Amino acid sequence: MTIQEQIISDIKEAMKAKEQDKLRVLRSLKAKLMEKEISERKGGEAKLTDEQAVEVLMKAAKQRKESIEQFEEGGRNDLADNEKKELAIIEAYLPEMMDEEDVRKVVKEKIAAVGASGMQDIGKVMGPLMGQLKGKADGSLVSKVVKEELGG
Repeated sequence: MTIQEQIISDIKEAMKAKEQDKLRVLRSLKAKLMEKEISERKGGEAKLTDEQAVEVLMKAAKQRKESIEQFEEGGRNDLADNEKKELAIIEAYLPEMMDEEDVRKVVKEKIAAVGASGMQDIGKVMGPLMGQLKGKADGSLVSKVVKEELGG
């Protein structure tokens, strides 16, 4: 079952269970997935791959994380709590993300492979790394680790 099919199935379950919050988040995700599907169409129908679906879900999760941060800075913990609940629902559909230790290992290997020696080489490292770790690690974590390893 693809991620998109799973979300549609879970929408039905949430409707039956009368879980309004979950239903709202899942419908929002379904709409975002459909938008992506429509944008991918070239003269007919297009089916999203799980990789493309993960991309959409990661973007939604990132938006929730940014909202949480802003709401907490503004002292609106009620809104931050709501965003945290939505984030938890979204994260249930995302693959397990790499932790900092695993990311650091991959970053060190990539730095050695491209022969990077300092912050001026950050582009040489980040470009290939983001392609390699897409959907497996959070981009901000990768960026932070690369900067630390390059001495920035």
